[in-house]
Amino acid sequence: MIRVLVGDITTLAVDAIVNAANNQLLPGGGVCGAIHRAAGPELANACSRLNGCDTGGAVITEGYNLPARYVIHAVGPVWHGGHMNEEALLASCYRESIALADQYHCTSIAFPAISCGIFGYPVDKAIPIAVNSSKQSLLNASHVKEVIFSVIDANLASQYNALIEDKE
Repeated sequence: MIRVLVGDITTLAVDAIVNAANNQLLPGGGVCGAIHRAAGPELANACSRLNGCDTGGAVITEGYNLPARYVIHAVGPVWHGGHMNEEALLASCYRESIALADQYHCTSIAFPAISCGIFGYPVDKAIPIAVNSSKQSLLNASHVKEVIFSVIDANLASQYNALIEDKE
């Protein structure tokens, strides 16, 4: 099942939330900063032991002070006009995150709009990639049964919902 929720991803009681991370896994701004603040300093300490993450990849830590058991740190691509393999790298973030959640026996995972903040990925191009990659990944998942797209406003939610309903 795929659904959309308007609200703060750090408050979701799911098995895993996805952090829109940077390559160094350092606390940043936006969603990344909010997740680090809500999880507490233990999250930054755990991330510092992981030696970073490649663009398109994902790594996992505990959720610490979050209601989620785990944080999956996915490094999305910076938008360069669509000529630097951005689509494949963004799709990989969703596939890798769901595969990692499945490996850790998670049944639910919540995503922000990866790469759509400071990384500049156009929302209208990112949403189909997010939805299609997640749908495909769910077909191969043994444990993950629910994907949630956690968004900040109703306009963004309607864009996700239109595509989710169109594809069902």
